[in-house]
Amino acid sequence: MSDKPVAEMSFEDAMGALEGVVNRLEAGDVPLEDSIKLYERGAELKAHCQKKLAEAEEKVAQITLDESGQPKGTTPVDPQ
Repeated sequence: MSDKPVAEMSFEDAMGALEGVVNRLEAGDVPLEDSIKLYERGAELKAHCQKKLAEAEEKVAQITLDESGQPKGTTPVDPQ
């Protein structure tokens, strides 16, 4: 398990780490205390991935189209 802070991970890195957590938990050969830590890490990774996806969806939603339906730019995204 990587000690890299989840907040610093790209979506792809977090998904890979989450898959690793799931595989280890599904294998069933992890001691209980380690399973709890893995589950907590998995929950954190899942939340991070969901946040990254929501951010991407917001960016896509902000793309504006011209009269012919072609992308012409973006509208500003309101900072939250």
